[in-house]
Amino acid sequence: MKTPVISRLFTVRSQNWKDFLINNGIYIVIALIIGVIVVNEPRFISIPVFRNILTQSSVRLILAFGVAGIIILQGTDLSLGRLVGFAAVISGSMLQRADYASRFYPDLPALPLIVPLVIACVVIGLLSGVNGWVVAKFKIHPFLATLGMMITAYGILSIYFASGAPGPQPIGGFDTRYTQAVVGTFLGIPKLVIYAALTSVVVWILWNKTTFGKNLFAVGGNPEAAEVSGVNVTRTIIMVYVFAGILYGIGGFLEAARIGSANNGTGFGYELDAIAACVVGGISFSGGIGKVSGAIAGVLMFTIISYGMTFMGLDQYYQYIIKGVIIVVAVALDNKKYLKKV
Repeated sequence: MKTPVISRLFTVRSQNWKDFLINNGIYIVIALIIGVIVVNEPRFISIPVFRNILTQSSVRLILAFGVAGIIILQGTDLSLGRLVGFAAVISGSMLQRADYASRFYPDLPALPLIVPLVIACVVIGLLSGVNGWVVAKFKIHPFLATLGMMITAYGILSIYFASGAPGPQPIGGFDTRYTQAVVGTFLGIPKLVIYAALTSVVVWILWNKTTFGKNLFAVGGNPEAAEVSGVNVTRTIIMVYVFAGILYGIGGFLEAARIGSANNGTGFGYELDAIAACVVGGISFSGGIGKVSGAIAGVLMFTIISYGMTFMGLDQYYQYIIKGVIIVVAVALDNKKYLKKV
């Protein structure tokens, strides 16, 4: 017969294990998946593979930082993929070689790289800012507001894509200055990795060392309390969405050069990977919780799994199933943690 002390001890240990699984369950699942990949394909552990994973993670990380701020506000952004595609088409249409036969703008002179980048960031920043304005002013749930923008942006993008001189066909033949600025290495480090690292530093400073960052977490944690404390909640929400749009613009600019072409389908589904990486990285839908390191870890884990499954030759349809399960498990565990705190 168990004594009361022993019973309490078993209860405490059981609770500790339960808490451990709730807090780390998703990482255990991901570690097991990575372990299976490594056992089946030992060649997966190599410098070239690691370099490829970092390169593939770079644009995804920039996009994840954008939606991460929105998730911290207890929101989401379903328009991310279409806005990235819009930025890619804008950038690509203005940075084609002069001798390319199917130029979008046949008479457009060679532009400095910064010009299409700024135009893409301004256009996408404004569209994303509209999301923020609708959410803040009309109290529409971010899911519905960004769903509407996703459809609207795709329509605008498709009209623009079809308006070029050659008609609605993939945009390619990019200026070598453009591709060389994005693809390749600098001092042995992939340029995309450098851009992602610089973005990480900027986001870390904004989140941790500025009034903007303090307001972001305050509004995400408790909008009513933040407003009582003097925070302009509406302005903060709009600014977060605009900043996300700027990051989408940068991501679209880089993505077009990385893949070597752009069309109105570019960016499709990118929002799901970005949101999933954020949740896996501990950026909570409950609001007010998130770290730059968490976004980085989430993106890297998802990229390792995707690249590893492709490396093993696993059919893409099975990859969708595994990703979907990871997303559901991550959100379920996140809710468990939130309910436990409440």
